[in-house]
Amino acid sequence: MRTFTRKELARYDGSGGIAYVACEGKIYDVSQSFLWQKGKHQVIHRTGADLTEVLKGAPHGSELLERFPIVGSLVDPD
Repeated sequence: MRTFTRKELARYDGSGGIAYVACEGKIYDVSQSFLWQKGKHQVIHRTGADLTEVLKGAPHGSELLERFPIVGSLVDPD
């Protein structure tokens, strides 16, 4: 598994076709999800970011991300 800094994660914002998000230190590949088309989810959330804090206020938990492949870990999850 690869490790990512926040700066490296930000490169995977969906603009190049690859869309990653982080949550609780894990990096998920959401590129194939219709819910994350063009790097956006519900117009509010963007790929290439750590969603740990925003998921605390979401109507669902991080368990939904478990449907997607884990491609690495976030080395600076603070």
